[in-house]
Amino acid sequence: MMLRSVLNHRQMPAALLALLVLALGACATPPSDPAARAEFYETNDPFEPLNRKIFAFNQFFDRIIFRPIAVTYEAAVPETARDAIHHFLDNLGEPVVFANNLLQGEFKRADHTAGRFLMNSTFGVGGLMDLATKEGLEKETGDFGQTLYYWGVPEGPYLVLPILGPSNPRDGIGLGVDSYADPYGLAFSGNTFTNANYGRYVINGVDQRQRNIQTLDELQRNAIDFYSQLRSLFRQHRASELRHGEPAPLPDLDSLYQDPASKPQMSQDQPR
Repeated sequence: MMLRSVLNHRQMPAALLALLVLALGACATPPSDPAARAEFYETNDPFEPLNRKIFAFNQFFDRIIFRPIAVTYEAAVPETARDAIHHFLDNLGEPVVFANNLLQGEFKRADHTAGRFLMNSTFGVGGLMDLATKEGLEKETGDFGQTLYYWGVPEGPYLVLPILGPSNPRDGIGLGVDSYADPYGLAFSGNTFTNANYGRYVINGVDQRQRNIQTLDELQRNAIDFYSQLRSLFRQHRASELRHGEPAPLPDLDSLYQDPASKPQMSQDQPR
């Protein structure tokens, strides 16, 4: 969401950690009813009342600010130019993807990412064209939240962060680390480059919102509960990203016959 594009990436880790500590300060008690308890663990949303309030806040600002900007951007900028901007922003993010691929021991993916970056930065005119994909070097996923997952760090409860949107403690911390370690922010300083970074994050936020206008509008029109729908979609999409698109492992069949009330918690990284 848009706050990802506005916050100074040097201040973001501390801001995110503060939000997460506040959100996790209270401890939600699982319900005693077995069916309700199973649903409680499946959704992984113990802070749902608070999350819904933040979600409503985010929807309000999306309705009055973010969506109108995205609609104007779509109408004013030709599709070819929007695609070039999208490719350029993607290319700027490749070094972070590369670093996280290495941290996860995904050396083949890291090699693909390095190849993409070099090809698109040179023959792709600084990343304005995605020639690498045409040559079979598909874009890889890689962020520090994913790295923490690879290292065995649990995701924690589902959170809706102000403006940032759906997340969890692990991904929130990962976002902060990725933002802080961005090589462009580390390499350059001064007002000119700081303003350029602000502009980069703002444009990226507008680009992402524009590319999801129709999808989100359609979901909101058809969803009985838009909050629950987005929560489910976010967790499914994120689970796929964490596995680099690989199929989910088969469940432990023995656990299917256990009383849900006796289970400490369902796997957080395999939403149904």
